Amino acid sequence: MKIVVCIKQVPDTKGGVKFNPDGTLDRAAMMTIMNPDDKAGLEAALRLKDQYGAEVTVITMGLPKAEDVLREAMAMGADKGILVTDRVLGGADTWATSQTLAGAIRNLEYDLIITGRQAIDGDTAQVGPQISEHLGIPVISYAQKIEIDGDSVIVERQFDDRYHVLKAKMPCLITALAELNPPRYMTPGGIFDACDAELTVWGRANLIDVEDSNLGLKGSPTQIAKASDKVRKGQGEKINKDVTESVDYIVGKLKDRHVI
Repeated sequence: MKIVVCIKQVPDTKGGVKFNPDGTLDRAAMMTIMNPDDKAGLEAALRLKDQYGAEVTVITMGLPKAEDVLREAMAMGADKGILVTDRVLGGADTWATSQTLAGAIRNLEYDLIITGRQAIDGDTAQVGPQISEHLGIPVISYAQKIEIDGDSVIVERQFDDRYHVLKAKMPCLITALAELNPPRYMTPGGIFDACDAELTVWGRANLIDVEDSNLGLKGSPTQIAKASDKVRKGQGEKINKDVTESVDYIVGKLKDRHVI
């Protein structure tokens, strides 16, 4: 079995978010982590590797420094890492990103593709299903459990207060919830091996069946009108009253604002 896992290097929002003048994220200026949903999907792939001897390839699109998350994934147990990077790919929205990743994945043999449900820097949950559409394969989203049955995959798909059980022939794409699996830690030996491992680096020339008009900022139908950092709240009002007066004061304020 061959499994491809799409992972993304996302801003660590604890360190603040910075924007370029065109409204896109200034990724080069921010601390980064592996997207949590993607890490859960990677763990699912590694468990299938443990169980069935699958080969796990991780792929990401991003700046050259995105190789850090590839090496992290390989230190966890992934077999191969592929970085798709090129200036013409910068500023991509979900449409252009999915076109790029699908174009890269067409170079690979795969039975299963696993992506995170969504990335914390966009929260769109669109890239995974779009990749499946470009590749013409079935998709099962919001996976909370994955099993293999011969040439098919059986998935528990989260749905409100219950779940669906869906079965699909492979090749198939699955989008994983962060709750799917608690990810394993990197091992010391895995870290040493990952640091020495050779990554595959692809650019525009390696993308199969993708038009230039569907790549990068120019190929992105989503246009950002305005972007800003989180607005800080002003200082609240302080009062110095006894308990009874404080309660009456707060209730009066809530009534004035029609909260109660």
